[in-house]
Amino acid sequence: MSKILIVYYSYSNTTKSLAEDIAIITDGDIRELIPEKPYSFAYNGATKEVRNEIERGYCPKLISGNEPINDYKYIFIGTPNWFKSFAPPILSFLRSVDLKEKIIIPFCTHGGGGFGQIESNISKECPDSKLLSGFAAANDFDDKQVKKWIDEINILG
Repeated sequence: MSKILIVYYSYSNTTKSLAEDIAIITDGDIRELIPEKPYSFAYNGATKEVRNEIERGYCPKLISGNEPINDYKYIFIGTPNWFKSFAPPILSFLRSVDLKEKIIIPFCTHGGGGFGQIESNISKECPDSKLLSGFAAANDFDDKQVKKWIDEINILG
């Protein structure tokens, strides 16, 4: 079986919970992206910071998560849906590793916005990668839904 890596950024542990489910189901390695400067704990403060970073295309410095990915064929990339896009630490990851010829599988958590532009934004950042069908989970997802999606993308052989 090809090596699987689950990379994610989680603000409130919802995306982390989904990433952990994926890791259990796929027997993949898991890696959390941790920015050097954490986002505000106050929701309004965080939304201002994030909107500004997304609009500027800002890549926060990561203190963890952007180690080499040479040994992996499949890379799951998880993020909360923030203003219809991925969280800025995801952009930092996408721009700091070589994703050429990797198979990217996006996933996100959301409060009603689905994927927004996340899949197309990942595709723009990874023109030399293959993108598989992703999974957008509302906060009340369960592991049966996750398992069904992973079976549908057929990477476990």
